[in-house]
Amino acid sequence: MAENFRVIGFDIERHVYGEHRYPGQLVIQDVLTLDGAQFKDAALIVASPPCQAYSYMAMPWSRAKAKAAAIRADTTGRMMADLNRLFDACFRTQREACAAAGRHIPMIVENVRGAQSWVGRARWNFGSFYLWGDVPALMPVTLGRQVMKAGVAHRGEATNFHGFKVPSFRFDGASGSFQYASVRRTTPGNGARFTSRDCAGEGIKCGGDLFNAEQPSISRTTSSKSPARKMASAMIAKIPIVLARHIAASWKPHD
Repeated sequence: MAENFRVIGFDIERHVYGEHRYPGQLVIQDVLTLDGAQFKDAALIVASPPCQAYSYMAMPWSRAKAKAAAIRADTTGRMMADLNRLFDACFRTQREACAAAGRHIPMIVENVRGAQSWVGRARWNFGSFYLWGDVPALMPVTLGRQVMKAGVAHRGEATNFHGFKVPSFRFDGASGSFQYASVRRTTPGNGARFTSRDCAGEGIKCGGDLFNAEQPSISRTTSSKSPARKMASAMIAKIPIVLARHIAASWKPHD
């Protein structure tokens, strides 16, 4: 919308969290039932299948590893097909849309790092947001935000810039969920590197500006089905506006 596209979204249910809701026109429809011909007039298709299963199996938990092992051991391929059904539906929709339109309609599918083990290597990533499909050749680079470290004297000043911090989501099995993750800068020009305990290393999404280090963990104060927890998950999964605008601008039709 910020790039003057007419945006039409498709979801199986309507998500409303206070003032937060889908900003464009929303069609309530199961993606598995979509006919690609519905998109024959589209300039760009952007899809973001649910990532929970991919994220879960990327975790270092015994149950998560057992689930992944069971899918790989299934010689019928049914479990794999069920896991990837929404991901595959996106590319089926694109193929049908292109056939109906008689032209190529670009599509970008966003998911998590952990999905690569099941759907193939992503073409690019913006932090923990991994992209498949018609990814533009030139994409923005993620950099952490400089933060001040108190109590460090530098040139007569009380504090100095020390390291970088990015909004993040962590689930380390010790109730350390929904909080900012500190990252440190490596060599100049390399941007921010997540620590080994950060979610990007585990294949799940990090995003949003909803939380700060001073706030108590949402996981400690709410149930998993509470509106606050659902809203937090939605904010984490939300594609960053800088990435969304860049993709839209890259594929914007020109007269």
